[in-house]
Amino acid sequence: MAALRIVIQIIFIIICIALTVLVLMQEGKSAGLGAVSGAAETYWGKNKGRSMEGKLIKITKYLAIGFMVITVILNLNVF
Repeated sequence: MAALRIVIQIIFIIICIALTVLVLMQEGKSAGLGAVSGAAETYWGKNKGRSMEGKLIKITKYLAIGFMVITVILNLNVF
């Protein structure tokens, strides 16, 4: 059981590092100020989910869910 806990902790550390990097790679909210002038009607504004920024947001959501699940598992003291 101790080996399983160590493996889960290593996965947890990898998720933490990946989550930090992904959050730092994303654009800030101030980068979306083009919506005020109508720039949101461009191709990239309509298809943001298909862009690199959209993919980063999706991956960040999944890693955040994994982070929370592993945190709960590690705090159950089952191992």
